[in-house]
Amino acid sequence: MLRTHNCGELRKEHVGTEVTLCGWVENKRDHGGAVFIDLRDRYGLTQVVIGPPEADQAQIDAAGHVPAESVILVRGKVADRLEGKTNDKLATGAIEVRCPELEILNACQTPPFTPGQADLPGEDLRLKYRFLDLRRPEMLRAMVLRSTIIKEMRDYFAEHDFIDVETPILGRSTPEGARDYLVPSRVHPGSFYALPQSPQLYKQILMVAGFDRYVQVAKCFRDEDLRADRQPEFTQLDLEMSFVDADDIMGLIDGLVAQTAKNVLGKEVKLPLPRMTYDEAMRRFGHDAPDLRFGMEIVDVTSVAKKTEFRVFRATADAGNFVRGIRAEGAAEKYSRRQIDELTEFVKDFGAKGLAWFRVEEDGSLWSPVAKNFDAEHLAEIKSLMAGEPGDLLMFLADSWEVTCKGLYALRKRLGAELKLYDADQLHCSWVTEFPMFERDEESGRWVAMHHPFTAPLKSDLEKLDSDPQACRAQAYDLVINGSEAGGGTIRIHDQKTQSKVFELLGIDEATAEDRFGFLLNALRFGAPPHGGIALGVDRWVMLLAGLENIREVIAFPKTQKASDLMTEAPGAVDQDQLTELHLRSLAKKAE
Repeated sequence: MLRTHNCGELRKEHVGTEVTLCGWVENKRDHGGAVFIDLRDRYGLTQVVIGPPEADQAQIDAAGHVPAESVILVRGKVADRLEGKTNDKLATGAIEVRCPELEILNACQTPPFTPGQADLPGEDLRLKYRFLDLRRPEMLRAMVLRSTIIKEMRDYFAEHDFIDVETPILGRSTPEGARDYLVPSRVHPGSFYALPQSPQLYKQILMVAGFDRYVQVAKCFRDEDLRADRQPEFTQLDLEMSFVDADDIMGLIDGLVAQTAKNVLGKEVKLPLPRMTYDEAMRRFGHDAPDLRFGMEIVDVTSVAKKTEFRVFRATADAGNFVRGIRAEGAAEKYSRRQIDELTEFVKDFGAKGLAWFRVEEDGSLWSPVAKNFDAEHLAEIKSLMAGEPGDLLMFLADSWEVTCKGLYALRKRLGAELKLYDADQLHCSWVTEFPMFERDEESGRWVAMHHPFTAPLKSDLEKLDSDPQACRAQAYDLVINGSEAGGGTIRIHDQKTQSKVFELLGIDEATAEDRFGFLLNALRFGAPPHGGIALGVDRWVMLLAGLENIREVIAFPKTQKASDLMTEAPGAVDQDQLTELHLRSLAKKAE
């Protein structure tokens, strides 16, 4: 080892010790008679002094010309800092290393930005020079947190008798809801592998093989449009269990959540985690991953709307649609008419035609530009249903179920942040259960699986596969952390009759099923146990537990929203010889 200690290790008990340190030049202060350098590695900072009596003027001058972010080696003796010069913010703040000289291991060119600068450059520049960005203490903390969480997960499942099994990266393309990343085969002309969207089919086969409890930290790939909490390649903690029901799996994950929160964050999580059904989540919060750190629940006032003379409410209710609203407690004076107009434009982005609102006055009456269209009796009913109090702001959407859900969910989320209705450091975890088995594809009008084609229906809903598929609920469950989906799983179909019926509803005929899923269907014919599992999004867990809003901040080498790597410039062109060897021809036009 070139070094005897790291830059976060030395304390007062090391005073007088000869040491060798290596690291990066964080800061340099030339005081004329001595040069002070903050030497950094991933463990911390140590102040290094090149000055008399250890160093002569030539050595001091040489140290003063070392560029920032250069990699250097220093040898010297640990000493107490001068009285009054200690730095209580540093673990090494009581000492310094006094050296006669330093050795430059690699001089740094002028960097486009430095890790310690207060004003960060744009994300594109940070991603282009990711090796510099990763030197920032914030990025280091995120990577250490990620490593700690993954270790905690591995340890937890090892303690519960899980077997860690790696599944293939190169597999068969199967319809799983998003586009596959395809890999052409050189030895099988015209054929393609697909990168896994999940290890779903392989882990089910492991259950048929009798492995009983499988776990894996798995890389997954989906060619879909990106956003702040989504990447084309992502990591998930994937597990499957035999001879279990949904309660068993959720109970196991409850324990993981509590242990991770306690050991990693030092926070206590009360168990069991609260649960609500999908229908309840949509009714109360308009979304299947509600943020339960604050209230402001959606209230349905359609029953009153049917009786009013306010044309917008009445026509909506008469058409079989809904009038639903939320109450912003004490917010009447916090939002001006102009700001409410901004909120109105905001909800239009989610399909709403407008936003009706009322202010609860000091005398308890409701005031609004549209209040004159309501009888006093109906205003009182609305106030009662909304539990309105003086100073509250009541806001309503009148539209379809889907639009009121989307609009009010977004409005609730925005108001929760603007009104600071929750502690950003708070951790709230819950479950949403009993999702619909199927949903309609908007383009084709056909049924599609809300999760995947192997999800089992609730036993009580089995008959609805024939009579009323839309009402059929799945044995599905999502883990929600602070209003974000942090994991999802299902109990799987393990009998051929139910599987065939689900395929039929999804428009997958027997030949197609055998072509796409034949290896799994064949395995299910040879003694498949009841089984189920869950996948937890590792990247999203780290993002949420770190209190961040951008998933790229917790991935060492992420892609942009256009799925490109600015550092390596991937994806990139390949030689024509490579394409020929793969039996491919590019149809893309070269840029002029």
